[in-house]
Amino acid sequence: MTIRTARPDRGQHFRPRLHCLKKLDAIVVEMQDPKSGLKSSEQKLNVTTIPHVIAGKDIIAWIANKMAFTTEEAQTFGTMLVAYNYIYALQNHKKLVMCNDSSLYRFQTPYFWPTQKWVADDTDYAIYLAKINIRKKGMMEPYEQAQYNHLHKWLYHKWDFIVMQATEQYKAGRERNKSDRVVFDCQERAYWIVNRPPRRTHSALDNGPDRLIDPNTDEVTRFLFIMMMSVTIFCVNYNRKISFDQYRRVNMFYQQAIMRSKVKSSVSLGALVKYITTYKNHDPFLAPCLPSNPWQTDNDSYWTVNMRRVEIPTKMRVERWSFSLFELLTDLRGRDDFKIFLKKEFSGENLAFWEAAEELKWGTAASMSTKAETIFKTFLAPGAPRWINIDGRTMGLTVKGLDHPHRYVLEAAQTHVFLLMKKDTFFRYLKSPVYKDIQKKALNPEPHNFSQAQLEQNAHNRSPGIHPIILWKQEEEENAKAAAASAPVDVKAMMSKIDRKK
Repeated sequence: MTIRTARPDRGQHFRPRLHCLKKLDAIVVEMQDPKSGLKSSEQKLNVTTIPHVIAGKDIIAWIANKMAFTTEEAQTFGTMLVAYNYIYALQNHKKLVMCNDSSLYRFQTPYFWPTQKWVADDTDYAIYLAKINIRKKGMMEPYEQAQYNHLHKWLYHKWDFIVMQATEQYKAGRERNKSDRVVFDCQERAYWIVNRPPRRTHSALDNGPDRLIDPNTDEVTRFLFIMMMSVTIFCVNYNRKISFDQYRRVNMFYQQAIMRSKVKSSVSLGALVKYITTYKNHDPFLAPCLPSNPWQTDNDSYWTVNMRRVEIPTKMRVERWSFSLFELLTDLRGRDDFKIFLKKEFSGENLAFWEAAEELKWGTAASMSTKAETIFKTFLAPGAPRWINIDGRTMGLTVKGLDHPHRYVLEAAQTHVFLLMKKDTFFRYLKSPVYKDIQKKALNPEPHNFSQAQLEQNAHNRSPGIHPIILWKQEEEENAKAAAASAPVDVKAMMSKIDRKK
C-alpha cells in the first residue's frame, strides 16, 4: 500500500478526538499484552492458516472483565474499536460491529491506527482499487466499482502511474508467503472500509470542522494563552478612545445583568431532573425506537408511522403533545388536531395569527410586504374579520412596526398570543374529547425482531429516502389548495363561466 510519508501541514488546525483515540491506543496495547492480554490462536480461513486470531466473544469477555462492564456495554465498546479500525473482522468485513459469538477478529497493525493521522488520499485509494481489479479480474463490489470509475475520470491524467504502482504492488504481494499476503490484504481492506465507507454508511472518523485551538495541550498552557489574549484585548481597548455612547451601552448591559433573575442551584437541578424524567422515554439514546431503528435494521416502518401528516399517529407522539404547547405546535399533525379543537371552540384566530407570523418570519424577502399587509388586514386592523385580542401597548408597537415590515416585526404580538394559548386554550385541549379520542385511536407499534438473514435482506432492499425539498414542495401545494378552498367564491364569475360553456 502506498501512503505518503509527508504529513500535511495543517497549521493551527487540530483533529478533535485525538485525546480519546490515544486512550484507545493504550487499551488496545494492553489487550495485546502477552501476559494479561487476550490469548490468540491460529485459525484456518478457507485453506489458509491465519495467525493471532481471536473470537469476538473472547474480546467482549475480556473488556467486560477488565473494565467492569456489562456484556452489552462491552459489546458496544468492542464495536467502537472495530469502527475506529483497531480491530477488524476476517469474515464479515463489511459490518463494522463486534459480534458476541465465534466470529474471527484480528488486531490491526499500528501503522493503520487513526492516531497516525494518515490522510486517505485519492491516489492511494485509486491504487488500492486498481490492485483489487487486477487480483479479482474486474469482479469488484458495486460501491468499489463506482468509486473506481469515478477516480478513473478524476485522476485520468496520472492513471498510467496508478496502474503501474498497482501492478508492482500486486507482483510484490505474490512473492510473499500466502498467510502473510492474506493478512496484509485483510489489513488494507479494513483500513479502506473505514476510511472510504460505502455510500449511506456512517463513518466514525468523520471529524467535522477543524479546531483552531489544540484540545490536547496542557491546561496550564491553555490558561496562559487565554490570559495573554485577554491582556492584549484590554491593552487595545485601553489605548483606544471610548465614546459616550459606548459607555452608555456598557452601563445598560451591566444594569440588565444585575436585574436578571437568578435561580438557586437546587431549583435548576430539580427542573433538569424533571425534564429528563419527562423526556427519557422519548430519547432515542435512552429508549428503543418502535417498531425498530431504521438506521440499524434498514426498515423504514418507523418513518412511515411518524410521517409529518400521518392520519393516525403513534401513542408516543400523542403523549409528547401534552408536554408543552411548543411540542404540540412544532408537530404538524398535532397542530392539525389542535385546529380541530379550536374550530369547535370558535377561537381559531390566535393559532391562525401565530402561523401567519411564522410564515412571515421564515418566508422570502420578496413577499414580506404583501404578507405583512395581509396579516394587518386580517388580524390587527379595526373591524378585521379575525381580530385578535392583545393589549394596547403590544398592538401599538406592532402596528407602528408594520409601516416598515421586517421578519421579526410580529415577534411581540406572536409571543403574547402564544402565552395566551399556553395559559388557557392548551390545558382545555388536553381535557377535551378531541385529544382523548386521538389518544384512543393512536397506534402502538410492536417491536421488530429481525434475524441476521432478514437484516441482510433489508440492507440489500434499502430504498433511498424522500428528499426534504420534495416534502417541502408537497406541503406548499397542500397549503395552496387549502387556501384556495377557503377563499370566498365569486358567484357571478362562476355563473359567467357556466353560461360560456353553454
